Amino acid sequence: MKQSMLAVAVAAVVAGCATMGGGAPGAASQLSATKGNTASGSVTFTQRGDKVVIAASLSGLKPNAEHGFHVHEKGDCSSGDGMSAGGHFNPRAKAHAYYGSDERHAGDMPNIRTDAGGNASYSFETDLFTVADGPAGVVGKAVVIHRDPDDYKSQPAGNSGPRIACGVVQRS
Repeated sequence: MKQSMLAVAVAAVVAGCATMGGGAPGAASQLSATKGNTASGSVTFTQRGDKVVIAASLSGLKPNAEHGFHVHEKGDCSSGDGMSAGGHFNPRAKAHAYYGSDERHAGDMPNIRTDAGGNASYSFETDLFTVADGPAGVVGKAVVIHRDPDDYKSQPAGNSGPRIACGVVQRS
């Protein structure tokens, strides 16, 4: 009897932890199209040790194309063109650069590559921001998809064109 009561108690604790977000810290963003565009999708941010894994499922993009994809400094997608999200998230005051360089904006990430239907699955890992609170925290920032690919060199933002989708990052 005591063992079965202990098993029930352990199961209740485990279930409680699962519903309280007992896994890795995370955040998410639902992207909506800016005025005149069709891009949308969801992005998750999962803290794994000192890195954040970014995963996205996107649609409504130009087929067989590349699009710039960045974290922007302001969690504001209220303007019709996405400009209310401000510039790239850059807490270390670095120049815009290739996503593989340590000397870049924290929000600089690889371009999205779409399939023939204009859809994309995306995965990237970074150690330049966190899901935790603080100056390097991504929660409260915005995720933006651009019409054109990032060239990873033009200043200040990679010449990736208009913003076609925007979403605010919120703790999940």
